[in-house]
Amino acid sequence: MSNPFTIQSERFGTVRTSRGLTAMDEFQDGAVSGGRHPERLGLTIRPRRFWVGATGFVVAMALLLLRAAQLQIVQGAHYAALAESNRVRRQTIVAPRGIVYDRFGLPLIQNVPSFVFTMTYADLPKDAAEREAVLVSAADLSGVPRTDIDLLLTDAKKDPLDPFVLKKGIPYEAAMRLAIAAPSLPGFKLDTATVRAYATSAPALSHVLGYVGNITAEEYEGRREEGYRRVDDIGKDGIERSEETLLRGTPGWLDVEVNSRGRELSVDGRTDPSPGKTLTLTIDLELQAFIESRLADVLKKLGLAKASVVAIDPRDGAVRALVSEPTFDSNAFSGGIDADLYARLINDPDQPLYDRAVSGEFPPGSTFKPYVAYTALSGGLVAPSTSFVSTGGLRVGEWFFPDWKAGGHGVTDVRKAIAWSVNTYFYVIGGGFDTFTGLGVERITDGARLFGFGSKTGIDLPSEADGFLPSKEWKQEAKGERWYVGDTYHLAIGQGDMLATPLQVAVANATIANGGQRFTPRLIEQIDGVPVSSVPAG
Repeated sequence: MSNPFTIQSERFGTVRTSRGLTAMDEFQDGAVSGGRHPERLGLTIRPRRFWVGATGFVVAMALLLLRAAQLQIVQGAHYAALAESNRVRRQTIVAPRGIVYDRFGLPLIQNVPSFVFTMTYADLPKDAAEREAVLVSAADLSGVPRTDIDLLLTDAKKDPLDPFVLKKGIPYEAAMRLAIAAPSLPGFKLDTATVRAYATSAPALSHVLGYVGNITAEEYEGRREEGYRRVDDIGKDGIERSEETLLRGTPGWLDVEVNSRGRELSVDGRTDPSPGKTLTLTIDLELQAFIESRLADVLKKLGLAKASVVAIDPRDGAVRALVSEPTFDSNAFSGGIDADLYARLINDPDQPLYDRAVSGEFPPGSTFKPYVAYTALSGGLVAPSTSFVSTGGLRVGEWFFPDWKAGGHGVTDVRKAIAWSVNTYFYVIGGGFDTFTGLGVERITDGARLFGFGSKTGIDLPSEADGFLPSKEWKQEAKGERWYVGDTYHLAIGQGDMLATPLQVAVANATIANGGQRFTPRLIEQIDGVPVSSVPAG
């Protein structure tokens, strides 16, 4: 019977296991069985190959040890910081935006608490299917269209740790539903914030106060060095925009420990924000509301929709009222304006978002005549007693330039010309007639600039227009025509190609009213209780 414990070998026969030796012992001794001549078993690994392999093993281990040392010693602090940042997050505390009052302390802009629903990209599920389910649920619960969420994801990827606001101004009942659901929606959170509330007793103040909205990509790129984030709100129009730096304040921060789902566990550090400046405007809210009411009555009687009113204190340039009709409600923008409402506003042919008082450019008409008279008087072209006969108009060749009154106004000096708005008088002193040489276009426009026509007044509002004073050179270049005396006649009565804003006309009127001092119109009375000085223009 053969030994069941023997090891068979094709080359060496049966390897014996006698004498208490193991099979390996037999190999090492070179013993073989089978009655054949003993032959020595060759080495399975040649010496040269052994040393090459051993050397490679040692080198590999050395490299691993060096890399471990680098990670532990050289870059240990770096990776520890990364790990810490995944555990502790620095959250921005938005500074309370500055409050705005009228000159008598009546609130014009305030902050009111509100619920907001936010999304933090870093906390969304990593699994695609799970993420999709969470996004669908968030859209259903919040009422935010899925397409809007997808658009927000694009920005959220760029700043994955910042909470992007999906919805503002959420009613209490809806907020409670979101609060219950939020823990099961990784990446989404119900939070509290403030929204701007604007005075409603004078709706046309919306053009003065403006509104805030989420910062655009272009605005962010222009102001990121000032510490703005893609999730921040910024002034979009009116005082909210022009005084953004004062109203914004300085943000604070929290160091918050979070779990793997981004849920807050504890607060490790805090720096409180500094609120924005409190502004007191020159606006008189009651006067503003009174003017708006009376203007609405007049427009209704006339069957008109568009008009503007500017009231300035001539003693210092303080704007007491600034009305532009039609208007809009700044509060509609506070919680994020409805797309349908915004579409109606921008497509309205009467342009309610357009501030006619500051941005509107119109021929000033007869309101321009006093400045032509001043230029003629101050230049010695006429005296207060110099008179011309108004017979109903002037004829120059085949052209007739009418007075507004058929038959004319008779003998007219400068006082009567201004009081009765006699066109003929201004035709003559502006462009000349018969043997009388008028001012001409250059002297008229030079005189107009003294009162602020043809350039921005400098009011602290965005989108102010320049107005326009024509010239011979401009007409030749723009229209390919030379300047005619008729052009000067039209300019002398505030018509033709001349344009001015209602604000420019008000500033010019205030300059005459105070005896000749032109002030830069201003809307800011105080900043944190400190008075703002009047600034002479020019």
